[in-house]
Amino acid sequence: MRILNVSLLVLTAFLVDFVECGRDFYKILGVSKNANANQIKKAYRKQAKELHPDRNPDDEMANEKFQDLSAAYEVLSDKEKRAMYDRHGEEGVAKMGGGGGGGHDPFSSFFGDFFGGGGGHGGDEGTPKGADVTIDLFVTLEEAYNGHFVEIKRKKAVYKQTSGTRQCNCRHEMRTEQMGQGRFQMFQVKVCDECPNVKLVQENKVLEVEVEVGADEGHTQIFHGEGEPHIEGDPGDLKFKIRIQKHPRFERKGDDLYTNVTISLQDALNGFEMEILHLDGHMVKVQRDKVTWPGARLRKKDEGMPSMENNNKKGMLIVTFDVEFPKTELTDEQKAQIIEILQQQGIKPRAYNGL
Repeated sequence: MRILNVSLLVLTAFLVDFVECGRDFYKILGVSKNANANQIKKAYRKQAKELHPDRNPDDEMANEKFQDLSAAYEVLSDKEKRAMYDRHGEEGVAKMGGGGGGGHDPFSSFFGDFFGGGGGHGGDEGTPKGADVTIDLFVTLEEAYNGHFVEIKRKKAVYKQTSGTRQCNCRHEMRTEQMGQGRFQMFQVKVCDECPNVKLVQENKVLEVEVEVGADEGHTQIFHGEGEPHIEGDPGDLKFKIRIQKHPRFERKGDDLYTNVTISLQDALNGFEMEILHLDGHMVKVQRDKVTWPGARLRKKDEGMPSMENNNKKGMLIVTFDVEFPKTELTDEQKAQIIEILQQQGIKPRAYNGL
């Protein structure tokens, strides 16, 4: 009986603890408990687009998952709420006065009005549309290699309904008027509808622009409905065009990376070993046991840029060697020693077209 009571106490404590903890937000997002901010944002963005209710209008399970996903992101993307959640679970966050309820939808911060009333994505074909806005987003090669999120704070002009009415949807129509027996006249008239009056206001908006792993120069992220407004239609789109800043160590061509290494004449003749710091912090070992001539190239497989289509696939790292010759004058004895070592008396200077 005593053993049974103890078992019941343990089971009760487990159930209480389970109820208090609530949902596992890390599991919902599919990230580890030590995930950084970028990993959390990437996990949310990946799932939110597929689970959004407008994409799954008759799927209650998908809608419930989307609400859980939004709640998980709201908590884990906030440092204070995340710290509270890690200590006391969802109940602790609720006592803070926010989070965990799925009330906040961060979807538009990542996609704009992706499923909303237009923006060139969901509106009718004949609906007028505001101008698109294109912005160059300069990122480092490290950010393109590892993936990154850039937070953009933007003031957005929007039309808001106000008092009164206005003429809208104006168009010209042809009318026919009888002038007499067998005589008709056609003429054009302007016809307008009556719509609620609107005024232009400024709204502050925070957008999360993802620099995808392997993103290349010119890659564009589109936020639908975040461009210029249209008084009688849908707003245009906001487009961020990726611009890769010049890197001091690497040059990118497609998915391949190029770098130059300068070695001494001594190392060129005797061989050498060195390491190159890569874009994610790991070291790439470079070793040459043979003679290395100026312009020689070494290819390192899978040490280039990751492909944006398949992050597991990477290009080459191509290392080109430059040889730094000594600038000091050699003595006659040293020159004789070099001649004896190299044994190149048979090679004479010759001119040729090397282009």
